[in-house]
Amino acid sequence: MKEQRVAVDRELCYGSAECVHRAPAVFAFVDGFGVVRPGHEEAGDAPEVREAAEKCPSQAISITVTDAPSSPGRP
Repeated sequence: MKEQRVAVDRELCYGSAECVHRAPAVFAFVDGFGVVRPGHEEAGDAPEVREAAEKCPSQAISITVTDAPSSPGRP
């Protein structure tokens, strides 16, 4: 199974808060920067998260597709 992880690069983010506006359940604005809310790192497949990544003016949001860890007892 594939997992889509979302992250915000603080080095690139300049605090437009576009991500928070587009996906407030996933992103927060902390100390002048956008961040991914704890527990929402795997929300990269949500349409509003993809839109936030596409519309981020500093291109600070990345979505990475990886293999999800398998559960014990499952291949």
